[in-house]
Parts: sequence; C-alpha cells; structure tokens
Amino acid sequence: MTTEIGPLGVWTWLDALSAPEAAEFAARIEGWGYGALWVPEAVGRDPFTILGYLAGQTQRLVLATGIANIYARDAMAMKAIHKTMAELAPGRFVLGIGVSHHHLVSKVRGHEYEKPIPVMRRYLDDMESALYLGRPPAEDAPIVLAALRDRMLGLAAERTQGAHPYLVPPEHTARARQVMGPNAWLCPEQMVLLESDASQARAIARANLDVYIKLPNYQNNLKQFGFDDGDFADGGSDKLVDAIVAWGDEKAIAERIRAHQDAGANHVCIQAFRSDGQPGPDERILEALAPNV
Repeated sequence: MTTEIGPLGVWTWLDALSAPEAAEFAARIEGWGYGALWVPEAVGRDPFTILGYLAGQTQRLVLATGIANIYARDAMAMKAIHKTMAELAPGRFVLGIGVSHHHLVSKVRGHEYEKPIPVMRRYLDDMESALYLGRPPAEDAPIVLAALRDRMLGLAAERTQGAHPYLVPPEHTARARQVMGPNAWLCPEQMVLLESDASQARAIARANLDVYIKLPNYQNNLKQFGFDDGDFADGGSDKLVDAIVAWGDEKAIAERIRAHQDAGANHVCIQAFRSDGQPGPDERILEALAPNV
C-alpha cells in the first residue's frame, strides 16, 4: 500500500467555507507539511464530493473521511465510492467509515440503528462481495473504522487498515494500540485550543464538546478511563474537559500530541478550535505545529 499519511493530519468541518475557500485551506495545510485532511459527515456537504474536488486542487495531501456514515449508503454504493476515489486520487484517499450515533441514524436519517459490531462486520462483508464493474484502481485505498471500544478496535485491526478514534485521551491510544497490535494504523483525533486562560479555554471547550459528551458511545468509552456520570453533567467537569481538549500555549498542545504518539499513534488528527468561539479551524496553531514550519 503506497498511501502515506505521515505523523500529523488536520481534522475539521469545511461546511462554513465555500468550496474555493476550502481548496485554499487544503493547499495551505499541504504546504505546511500535514499528511492528511480529515472531514466528517453529519448533515452538511457530501464528504466524497468535496474531497474529490480538493484532490484536484492539491498535489500530495491525503484526503480522508472521519467518518462516513455506513447508514448513508448501502455497501455496494460505498464500494463504488471507495474504488472511484482510489482511481481518481491514487495514494491520496483514506475511507474512514463508522456506525455513527443512534439519534443521527434513527431520528435524523430515519433508519433502524443496529448493534454496532454485527452491522459493521456485515457491512464489510457486503462491501467485499458487492458487484463493481467500473475500471479498477491500480491500488485500493486504505479503509479505517471509527472505533472506540475493544471489540470495534479488534474488528478494525482484523478487517481494515486500522482505526480512527474520536474524542479520546492518550490513555485510550495506549489501550487501542495494545488491543490492535503493532501493525494496524491508529489515527486518533485530538482537539486543541490556543488559549492559556483556564476559565476562557474551558468555556470555549465546553461549547464545542456539548454535542458530543451527551452521547452514550462516547460516555461508555470514557468511563473506562476513570470518568463517571458526574463528569458528563453541566457541560463537563474540568477533569473531562482538560483530558479531551488540549488547551494552553503551543508547547502544551505539542506535548499532548506527543503523548498520543508515545502511546502508539501512527498519525494524530488535529482539530483546532478557534479562541473566539467561531466555527472553522484556528490556522495559527495549525501553522505553529506544522511539520514544515
């Protein structure tokens, strides 16, 4: 497999940017030496369309979904996308897929949310066996799974290139590496905030965490690492906020990223919150942490 994502990537929502603005952003982080740009899927743009567009606007940057929802497309459609993107952007695409969350699947999309492990295993089986008569790519693109707990991490190592955990501290990275073994890709996302005032930093962090820390998937995972129900109440305890969002100066943020790497991460996906609380990535810290700067 020739896809090289390097040690650092950028994870961000692009929906607040126009397509040309997104292309300019992708070109900047490519110039700064980041290996990959990860984009999520929720209720905004189709991730594959925007990544296909960005592939034509950049030269080396790997484009990855973090993650694409398996309930949004059947396995045959996902296989077609996987093959097509691998052909159009050879060595520059990573398909990250996951089971999403119950409310997004059942209430927003109107599907029946099934048990995560069986449905993901069946989906991978169905992708493998699905009919695809298009011109095959020279090489298939890597697939990674959105994985948090041991069974999904194990499935990721068994059936795909690796895992893309979200909302996790370095302690999770160490556990994931132990579960997955030495060869699987491990690409955790890390939220960062260039703000040294504790009160201000935690307020901004809580605003960004609010949509996540109420969800059972994340709560159940974090309870393995010393958190309890009280940590998820009232916007999240200081302990929880500080464990999930690396805030402070450039040095403090770099130390958190290094902690993931020391724990076994191949690639850390940096999600940089803006200190003014506005949407979009804070390019100041992305530039400061960039491999080529």
